Amino acid sequence: MLRLGWFSTGRGPGSRNLLKAVMDKRDEGVLDVEIPFVFCNWDNEEEDNPKKEQRQMFFDMVRGYGIPLVTVSWKKFMPELRKSDEAAWRAEYGRLLREKTSAYDFDLGILAGYMMWMDDETCRQYDMLNLHPALPDGPKGTWQEVIWQLIAEKADRQGAMMHICTEEWDRGAPLTYCSFPIRGGEYDALWESLGRKLETSTLDEIKAEEGAEEPLFRKIREDGARRELPLIVATIKEFADGRVVMKDKRLYADGRPLDGPYDLSVQVDASLE
Repeated sequence: MLRLGWFSTGRGPGSRNLLKAVMDKRDEGVLDVEIPFVFCNWDNEEEDNPKKEQRQMFFDMVRGYGIPLVTVSWKKFMPELRKSDEAAWRAEYGRLLREKTSAYDFDLGILAGYMMWMDDETCRQYDMLNLHPALPDGPKGTWQEVIWQLIAEKADRQGAMMHICTEEWDRGAPLTYCSFPIRGGEYDALWESLGRKLETSTLDEIKAEEGAEEPLFRKIREDGARRELPLIVATIKEFADGRVVMKDKRLYADGRPLDGPYDLSVQVDASLE
C-alpha cells in the first residue's frame, strides 16, 4: 500500500475535489493507498482569513474521512522574521512542518493545492510531487502566465505535468504528463477570432481588457483544468501499482532509470469519456 502525505492550503473546491477523487478511487479499489495525514499551512483561526469558510469545509472533509489534520499557521508563525528575512523564515517554517509530520510514515508527498513554496531542506528530505499546468517542455509560471505564453507563441499543444519538488521551484524533473491539441475542431475558430482582434489591438491590450474571459484563453484553461485531477490520480496509480518508483529524486520503471517523463495522456483522456 502506498502511503501519501497530503499537503494542501484548502482554499476552495479544487482542494476538496482532489482529496475526494483519491479517496473515492481508494474506496472503489482502484488505488491501493492510504493518507496518514493532511497538512495545511492555515489553522483557520487567523484574523485575516478570506477563505475561512472554504477551508472549514475542507477541514470537515478531512476529519470526516478520519484522517489526522496537521496545521501550522504561516500567518502566525514568526511574523517579524518573515518581514525581515523571508529565506530564514521559510527554513524555520519547514523545520516545524517536518517536526509536525515526522510522526507519520509516508512514501510520497502530494502537493494538492498547496500554495506555499516548500523550503529547500524539506524538498531534500521528502519525496514530493507537484502539479504544473504545462507540458514538460512548456512555459513556467502560473497557469495564467502559461496560457498567455502559449497564445503568444501560437502553440499547437498544451498539457499538465507532475514533477518532483526540488530546491529550484517549478524546475524539478517532470515525472508524468498528459497533453492535448489546441488546434483543430473548436480551436480553429477561436484562433481566427483572436487573429482578427490582433489586427487592431496588441496581445497585451487584449490580455488587459479581457483577461481569463478571452474565448481562446478560456477554452485552453477549461481543457487543461479538466485533465489535472485525472493526471494526479493516474500518477498516484503508477506508484501505487508499483510500475514506477522514485529513488534519489529519479524515476525508475522495472528497475531502470527513466530518461524522460511518463506520458499518461491515454489514461487521462479515457477517464474523461
